[in-house]
Amino acid sequence: MATKMPKVPVVVVGMGFLGGIIAAELTKQGVKVVGLERGKPRSTEDYYMVHDELRYAQRLDLMQDLAKETITFRNTEKVAAVPMREHGSFLLGEGLGGASVHWNGQTFRFLPYDFQIYSKTVERYGKSKIPDGMIIQDWGITYDEMEPYFEKFEKMAGISGDPEQNEMVGKRANPFPTKAMIRTPTIKMFEEATKKLGYHPYMWPSANLSEQYTNPDGITRAACQYCGFCERFGCEYGAKADSVVTVLPVAQKTGNFELRTYSNVTKVLNDGKKATGVVYVNTISGEEYEQPADIVILTGYVFNNVRLLLTSKLGQPYDPASGKGVIGKNYAYQTNGGSATGFFDDKEFNLYAGAGSLGMEIPDFNGDNFDHTNLNFIHGAGIRFAQPGQRPIANNSVPAGTPSWGKEFKQKSIKYANSVLNVGVQGSSLPWKHHYLDLDPTYKDAYGLPLMRITFDFEEQDRQMIKFVAEKAAGIMKEMNPTTIGSNSTLGPYNIVPYQSTHNTGGAIMGADPSTSAVNSYLQMWDVENVFVVGASAFPHNSGYNPTGTVGALAYRAAEGVSKYMKQGGIVV
Repeated sequence: MATKMPKVPVVVVGMGFLGGIIAAELTKQGVKVVGLERGKPRSTEDYYMVHDELRYAQRLDLMQDLAKETITFRNTEKVAAVPMREHGSFLLGEGLGGASVHWNGQTFRFLPYDFQIYSKTVERYGKSKIPDGMIIQDWGITYDEMEPYFEKFEKMAGISGDPEQNEMVGKRANPFPTKAMIRTPTIKMFEEATKKLGYHPYMWPSANLSEQYTNPDGITRAACQYCGFCERFGCEYGAKADSVVTVLPVAQKTGNFELRTYSNVTKVLNDGKKATGVVYVNTISGEEYEQPADIVILTGYVFNNVRLLLTSKLGQPYDPASGKGVIGKNYAYQTNGGSATGFFDDKEFNLYAGAGSLGMEIPDFNGDNFDHTNLNFIHGAGIRFAQPGQRPIANNSVPAGTPSWGKEFKQKSIKYANSVLNVGVQGSSLPWKHHYLDLDPTYKDAYGLPLMRITFDFEEQDRQMIKFVAEKAAGIMKEMNPTTIGSNSTLGPYNIVPYQSTHNTGGAIMGADPSTSAVNSYLQMWDVENVFVVGASAFPHNSGYNPTGTVGALAYRAAEGVSKYMKQGGIVV
């Protein structure tokens, strides 16, 4: 029988960036908050002098144990879903700080077009532009309404960026808190090439601090050292913004916050109209606890949020046959491909220095920044160049036609170790009626709960988009004048095995209509008013940009919504 804990005003499930933001904002107002994290505690001291590529980048020390819990996947309903037994297409993190510990730090704002994608598409092209089966919808909020929350997140994290406003992205009320990261020789090559072609390059907004910074909460962090150990690694300097070095210390300092690690929430207790708390298991002892609360806030990763809603019978599950229901609806991923690689026989660069968010992007072919009238797709992709820092094990690009092993492979790996550059593409992913999340009827986790099942594949829309932007990427690389170029403009079926992106979205989406969305613009559930579901699970689609800046902004708006709800009750407007 579960041990019943004393009731608290707020319980937060998942202590990554979003849980940390919610906890910091509420505890500063004097609200008592219990934060539950199923993984272990972490601090920057854990990463001192641990530039261990084998441990973190290859053996994935910071990631979830898939033997205890994973997801199942299928491309269509016609095939059986099978479990993901090894991390592949995306990496599921675990532990205090969540994905904010092992992310790269790329912190974009979604475009104004994204928040009103349906109405803006119809206004410019007509309803016939939207293919049958595609279920895009507006988010229930505009970019202008989101702008103050973007700024709040960026000031908390100290986001570094160009001081000039790029005319093709959402208008900013104020400049970035810190200056842009350094323009390396390779970034300058990309910048010059794109400007010659008439594009609008700008430095990536970066959560890898360009300079020492003290944020509005009084948290001071050191500047990035360009060591190249960002993605899949914790930052030993605290230069990369994560919840452990930004918002969690703020919450803890108030005295109103209690953090419990090794606490895996298995159920949200509710009567169908209101939640009364959660049940969680201590992952060390196996003991079960009940935590009563006035408000339950889910701030986990996409799959964790949606699965907990489904297993707790919160909201109406999505039915792809009828199109009714909302929990599991509008799953979207990211459409990558179409990159161009240049090999330089006459140039050598210092590619081992870098940072996770050291790069440059052109927004010219993202969102609706270009005319789609005669194109067989909507939305688009960011075309980008990055210098994240090459690491010794997993970097040995060679020109096409080179054997994949042996003497020639070794020779060319060494020759091009510092002489190969890549212009990449990160594309949007739009929702379709037959792409969704539900509970797997066969496979269960270590606690006997059904696994999350993904049904997803790339569509002709995605193939047309990648074909289009691949040509643009190749043109940019050609302008950079390499000796040889390799590129690929073909997008095959979605394959969950090779790593692509950890940007999963949807399943508990936001909107203005309870019949087509799970939560309102404050991420408060329509059906169960004292439950807030915060995360990329709220995205009705995924943009061509990294999601963290947008989901961080939504977390600040959700914290505001919780405060309003505590004062007035009911659905917050």
